[in-house]
Amino acid sequence: MSSLDCPDVLVVGAGVVGAACAYYAARAGLTVTVLDRGPVAGGTTGAGEGNLLVSDKEPGPELELALLSLRLWRELGESDEGLARRVEYEAKGGVVVARDERRLKALRSLAAAQSAAGVETAEVPGDRLHELEPYLADGPAGAFHYPQDAQVQPALAAAHLLRASGALVRCGERVTGLLRGPDGRVGGVRTVPSGALPARHVVNATGVWGGEFAAAADVFLPVAPRRGFVLVTEPLPRVVRHKVYAADYVADVASGSAALQTSAVVEGTPAGPVLIGASRERVGFDRALSVEVLRRLAAQAVELFPALAAVRAIRTYAGFRPYLPDHLPAIGPDPRAPGLLHACGHEGAGVGLAPATGLLIARLLTGDEPPLDVRPFRPDRFDGADQSALSDRAV
Repeated sequence: MSSLDCPDVLVVGAGVVGAACAYYAARAGLTVTVLDRGPVAGGTTGAGEGNLLVSDKEPGPELELALLSLRLWRELGESDEGLARRVEYEAKGGVVVARDERRLKALRSLAAAQSAAGVETAEVPGDRLHELEPYLADGPAGAFHYPQDAQVQPALAAAHLLRASGALVRCGERVTGLLRGPDGRVGGVRTVPSGALPARHVVNATGVWGGEFAAAADVFLPVAPRRGFVLVTEPLPRVVRHKVYAADYVADVASGSAALQTSAVVEGTPAGPVLIGASRERVGFDRALSVEVLRRLAAQAVELFPALAAVRAIRTYAGFRPYLPDHLPAIGPDPRAPGLLHACGHEGAGVGLAPATGLLIARLLTGDEPPLDVRPFRPDRFDGADQSALSDRAV
């Protein structure tokens, strides 16, 4: 059987995480096929802002993954493929604003811990904030500048990583089940319309459908969708120079609440429009437009940048972040289903964490030493927990 008939790796999911898995697996010398039931970047990736952030992460496994990913994104940008220009890589930096002394004190404590973990931070007094952001509102107690924060255009990132990988990409393939050997090992998938597609290893990079895909292998992975909206303004001169957000956003990212949370995140883009987020709520796969969410986002953005009050919002879009209860992705082989690896559950950080995830998957496939401890990301870490409680939280 040829490598086309039975590739070393079959990646299910053509978002940015699946694309990164394909890229690094191919670079490791493996033959790779990528499947998706829709187009490239047709799910969470296509509805994202393209954040590459360390500023919103507390010290720990996710921050280690983010720092590795930032280095890999820079290396990709400097590669022969010229990915930086093609994916609109922009090392814009982040500015986290504290409205009062209480929030500034908490932000100062977080920044100190992040700095000890390798993050570049710089405190900016309130009276010097306009040097970084001329249009920022008066009044904040201060802020922290994170020069490592960056951004890419997420759909372009997925497309160009796939192109650079040389992987065979098959869109319009809906997976209906997994192929299992006599010993229970996962050995491919079954799709409509193609039927059986064997592979030596299968990678679950299906994002918000990661739990459903895992269930097809009879394993439990409590991935759930967490909905978010983004407002897009008319094109403007560069009113917002960095990614700017209120300090409350960090707490919202770390929260496990299913209730609606909104905290202003405002950033300019090379093309001119300003992107305004971020909201979080667990409402299943309900895509219904929420005027209340949009109203809150707009009001909070104007609090940060009063000049936006006179600017038109020309469109909005919604996406679903793949949420896991401990806010860490599932990365690596599943001991409950040999032959199956997971690369999902990154919530809103998938674009930023994609290269490191792809590199880890490639190293685990080839048996090479991973560049960091993968144990916190083990897919079976939820075994032994109250699965009904986790599932209830995920509704």
